[in-house]
Amino acid sequence: MKSQKIRELAPEMDSLRIGAGWTKKELAMPQVAIESSFGDSHPGSVHLNKFVEIARETLKEINVKGSRFYCTDMCDGQAQGHDGMNFSLASRNVMCDMIETQLSATPFDGALFITSCDKSMPARLMAACRLDIPSIIIPGGVMKSGPGMLTLEQIGMYSAHYEQGKITKEKFDSLRESACPTCGSCSFIGTAATMQIMAEALGLTLPGASIRIAVSNELEQVTKDSAISLMSLIEKDIVPSKIVTQKAFENAIMVHAAIAGSSNTLIHMPAIAHELGFKLDADLFDQIHRKIPWLLNCRPSGKYPAELFIYSGGVPGIMREIKEYLHLDELTVSGKTVGENLDELEKNGFYNDCYKNLAPYGIKPEDVIRPAKNPLNEEGAIAILKGNIAPLGSVTKHSAIAKEMQQVTLKARVFESEEEALKAVLSKEIKPGDAVFIRCEGPKGSGMPEMFYTTEAIASDAELISTTALITDGRFSGATRGPAIGHVSPEAVEGGPIALIEDDDLIRIDIPGRRLDLIGVNGVPKEASEIHIILKNRKSNWVAPENKFKKGLLARFTKSVSSAMDGAIQ
Repeated sequence: MKSQKIRELAPEMDSLRIGAGWTKKELAMPQVAIESSFGDSHPGSVHLNKFVEIARETLKEINVKGSRFYCTDMCDGQAQGHDGMNFSLASRNVMCDMIETQLSATPFDGALFITSCDKSMPARLMAACRLDIPSIIIPGGVMKSGPGMLTLEQIGMYSAHYEQGKITKEKFDSLRESACPTCGSCSFIGTAATMQIMAEALGLTLPGASIRIAVSNELEQVTKDSAISLMSLIEKDIVPSKIVTQKAFENAIMVHAAIAGSSNTLIHMPAIAHELGFKLDADLFDQIHRKIPWLLNCRPSGKYPAELFIYSGGVPGIMREIKEYLHLDELTVSGKTVGENLDELEKNGFYNDCYKNLAPYGIKPEDVIRPAKNPLNEEGAIAILKGNIAPLGSVTKHSAIAKEMQQVTLKARVFESEEEALKAVLSKEIKPGDAVFIRCEGPKGSGMPEMFYTTEAIASDAELISTTALITDGRFSGATRGPAIGHVSPEAVEGGPIALIEDDDLIRIDIPGRRLDLIGVNGVPKEASEIHIILKNRKSNWVAPENKFKKGLLARFTKSVSSAMDGAIQ
């Protein structure tokens, strides 16, 4: 055991651990780190210490010492609307670094990672792969929905309705007070839920572990089973690099297509792959999404809250529907392959146990997880667009875009911040046929905050949702719906073409053709050769903006971070 060898190299270790309350017996036990994002920051982390203690007690019963480590996360929801959102993506990298520090300064034989949310889950996946010790992820589950299946992502819509005078303050306050009735991550397929699902699809959770209800007894059992299963991984030296292969990523992207997962996954998955020493190209997402049908009828793209996902079969239910496409021989932390896991779940009554919970809702499993022969859409939700505005690519969730906006020419309205753009949308300065550009919001510009309020303002306006697009080098909330194109690369502060767009330029969006192009100036179409010269001339006059951050984390992050299309890594 690594933990016993290190005692020989650090003779003070036993003394210090005894001072921390360890017994002599515990010093000789296998050592497991129980690392969690527990904290009082938000509903997705506030409940996690319960599972830390369950894991620690379970390990104790099998003569294993569990040591608690904490690195809590921020809440994207609470960071909306102010500069706190600039810290969101950077926090992922900081958490990964902190976990590496904690678990490397005193090596352990294995690790359990207990977490739930947008940046804490990818941070743990990155850390597990970077450390490459036997590891299991324990997702902290989702909250239940509010009255009438109200979920948090709808508050952005209702906020726009309130600003537009469509609902009263009393109604708006009532909705805000009811949207988060329990702890857990948000109950829609946003980034938090998507990354829980990705952890399972990659093989790093036990089968059926993700998107459990946070307040359920089932999640307690998942924690106990995970703690016991980790010991088998330690004995067999099964580490993340033996599980998270190229084919495992392909499996996860197939699941991502079938669930219409968050666009932020295209930032996090390349970052996880980077920790294992290989590049995950965004074009792979596009290729896979073209062939895998969208099946999950959950918000924000679908109808139901995420709490119904596990009741309808969860990730195994999705994998069962797309089984013919999956790499079934890939190893998972259960010690079995993907195919073996699916066969075992079928035999042990997993699906029937899930379906029993749907009865009170009057909903059938196939209402939530559609059969592959009757999908919500023949393709997945994500498309990668390239062109003279985005030479390195951009990301759009085309499942949320009206058909009439799939191939369209719009007129540019350019803004240097989200605040300016949001004001223009709410004040009705933005008109049908406009392409709203928000730039200098990429990783190097301002840390890559979400453009959630502006997308919601557009999506909540019946006149704009099917006539107007938002294009940005920033990113979007996992709750985003409506016509939005993000991650435009190279970003504006690097002098990417998005920095050169001017008001009244003609913008062509062609989602089937996977193109995003400048095709005209001052409302007049131009030949491609003319556009090339125009962009070249504009670039010669372009002046790079000064970094707005002079010290601290964001100053370091914006100077060293890579493109969003490469995972915003450092």
